[in-house]
Amino acid sequence: MTADSPPLADAAPAADDLALYVHWPFCKAKCPYCDFNSHVREAIDQARWRAALVAELDHVAQMVGRRRVTSIFFGGGTPSLMAPQTAAAVIARAADAFDLAPECEITLEANPTSVEAAAFQGFRAAGVNRVSLGVQALNDADLGALGRQHSAAEARAAVALAARLFGRFSFDLIYARPGQTEARWRAELAEALTMAGDHLSVYQLTIEPGTAFEGRARRGELDLPDEDTQAGLYEATQEVLEAAGLAAYEISNHARPGAECRHNLAYWGYRDYAGIGPGAHGRLTLSRCAPGLRRPASPPGHPIQDTVVGDRVGEQAETEGARDFGRVATRTHRAPEVWLERVERSGHGEHPRQPIDAATAIEEALMMGLRLSRGVDLADLAGRLGSDPARRLDTRAVDRLVDAGLLARSGTCLRATPAGLQRLNAVLAAILA
Repeated sequence: MTADSPPLADAAPAADDLALYVHWPFCKAKCPYCDFNSHVREAIDQARWRAALVAELDHVAQMVGRRRVTSIFFGGGTPSLMAPQTAAAVIARAADAFDLAPECEITLEANPTSVEAAAFQGFRAAGVNRVSLGVQALNDADLGALGRQHSAAEARAAVALAARLFGRFSFDLIYARPGQTEARWRAELAEALTMAGDHLSVYQLTIEPGTAFEGRARRGELDLPDEDTQAGLYEATQEVLEAAGLAAYEISNHARPGAECRHNLAYWGYRDYAGIGPGAHGRLTLSRCAPGLRRPASPPGHPIQDTVVGDRVGEQAETEGARDFGRVATRTHRAPEVWLERVERSGHGEHPRQPIDAATAIEEALMMGLRLSRGVDLADLAGRLGSDPARRLDTRAVDRLVDAGLLARSGTCLRATPAGLQRLNAVLAAILA
C-alpha cells in the first residue's frame, strides 16, 4: 500500500453516512456485451462536463446537507477518459460540501490502454486512491472477441502501474466466454493471481437485451458454453480464488478480509448513496437530509404514487407497508447531451424523485443483501427501515430452501449458500411474498 492509501480496516457505517457515485458516460468504443449507459463521441468538451458534474454535486449537497461521505466512485462508461482535472474538481468540491471520512475510498474505473494508463499519475494526484481496471481477459484472441480496445500486454502493464501508484486496486475478468473451457479458465485465473492485489472481480458473461451479442446469439453466431459448463466455470472460480485467500464476499467479487470495495458494500448493504451524471441512480433517506427538506414535489398534474423496485416503477400498494417513511429513489436523465443541457439550465439533470414505501425498501434490501456472502441481518434491517422484513418473506418458502441447502440461517441472519448464489434470482422469487 502507498503511504497515504486509506487503511484496509473498514470503519463501522453510521446511519447518516453517504456514498457518492459519479457517472462518466463516454467510451472509446461500445463493447458488444455491454448494456450500460455508455456512448461514443468524437469530441468531448471536458471543461463543460467538469462544470456540469460539479454543479450537480452542488445540487446533491444542498439536498442532503453536510453528511459524512465514506466513498466516491467514478463509474461509466470509461471514467479514465475524463481529464484528471475533472476528477480533481469533483473530489475537491465533495471535500468542501461534505465531511470526507479519513478513510474515504475514492475509486476510478479505467481501461488498460496505454493512453489511459499514462493518465494514472494525474488521477493519483487528483485524490483517487483506488482503481478498478477492465481487463476482462488475458489473451488477445478473447479480448478481440469481446470487442476490447487493449491488448493483453497493455493490460498486464496497466495492472503493474496501478499496483505501484495506488496500493489499492482491482481488475475485472469475464468468464463463460465463447468457446471457453474450464482448463483454460483455471490457467487464466492462475496467471491473474500472479498480478492481483487484494481484490478481484470475476463476472459471468450474460447476454443482455439490445446488445450486439444478443443479435449474434439469436443468429447462432456465438459458441457460448452450456449451462453445465457455466456452472463448472463458476465453481472453479470459487475454488481457485478461495484457495488463494480471495474468498467471494459477493457473487462476483473476491477480496482478502478488509479489502472489500467499500462503495459497493454501501450499495449492496442498502445504505444511502447519491448519484450524479447521466443516468445515475441514488437511494436517500430524507429524514437524514438537510433541515427543511420535505417530501419531493410531484411533476405538474402527476401526484406521486409510484414506488421504485430497482430501476422499475410500479403502482404503490395501498397497504400499511406502503406508508411513506422518508426514503426516495433518485435518477438523472440518461442521454448525455440532454442531461448536460438540463444541468446548465437548472443546476441538475434529475427526474422527479420517487418515494419508496417500507415494503419495497425491504424487498430491495433483500435483493441486494443476499448477493453478499454474509447475507442480511434481518434485525438490523428492521431497525434501519422501521419495518419487520419477515412481513415480506414467505417463511414456508424460506424453510424449504434452508432444507434444500440453498439458504442458511444463523440467529437473525439469512444468507444464500454457494448453491443458492448460483440460483439467486429463483431464490428471491420464491421467498418474496
